Amino acid sequence: MPGQATPSSPNILQLGLNHTWFEAHEPLHKEVDEGKRCGIGPGMSFAKTVLAMEPNMGVIGLVPCARGGTGLKQWARGSKLYDNLVQRAHASTKCGGKIKGLLWFQGETDTNSTEDALLYETRLPKFFNDLRDDLHLPDLPIVQVALASGYHSDLITTVRQAQLFLCLKNVRTVDAWGLPLGLDGLHLNTEGAVRLGQMLAHTFLSFRPKHKWVGSRKFGYRIFYSTTIYFINRNS
Repeated sequence: MPGQATPSSPNILQLGLNHTWFEAHEPLHKEVDEGKRCGIGPGMSFAKTVLAMEPNMGVIGLVPCARGGTGLKQWARGSKLYDNLVQRAHASTKCGGKIKGLLWFQGETDTNSTEDALLYETRLPKFFNDLRDDLHLPDLPIVQVALASGYHSDLITTVRQAQLFLCLKNVRTVDAWGLPLGLDGLHLNTEGAVRLGQMLAHTFLSFRPKHKWVGSRKFGYRIFYSTTIYFINRNS
């Protein structure tokens, strides 16, 4: 297991199903994605890279909310997944922490339906706007990932275009095209997950005033993973 993916930092916590914090470890989504086989994700690598670049960041709290194999319509406001996401986000602030950002990687399932792929362009900004509204964080920094895989090539292109050309304040997109996939040809392997976390960290930190945005204005970095939601929660 690559070092960036291994657990081992008291400064990286995760929120459990009972809304209590404990030291983060892989697989981060084992509790929340019940019944699914969960492997190494980008979360630990992301948090470790952020702390390596910003030693004074303090404690980072990861709030896993992902459910594999879900389409964007299943995350619409009022759905079970959406309500759980908002509930966990609010719970993460009960001990004085602050939500500092959202990492969002989803869309493979939407490439299995023409209707869902075509509606992605309108569903995605609505999802982000609804979430910001319900969290009372109108300027919440969001880093979303453009797909590197899916089910039908033409629909992959449709969803990717919706992701890459999204224009919302404080939303940055990193392009996953090119990171190594696992044997299923859909999800990335461990190496890809670690690299993804590192690239997400650089992009997240680009929101901070002293960091420069070094990717393309529209396309950013080229990275990949699967349905992933992490709220970044810290105490300052």
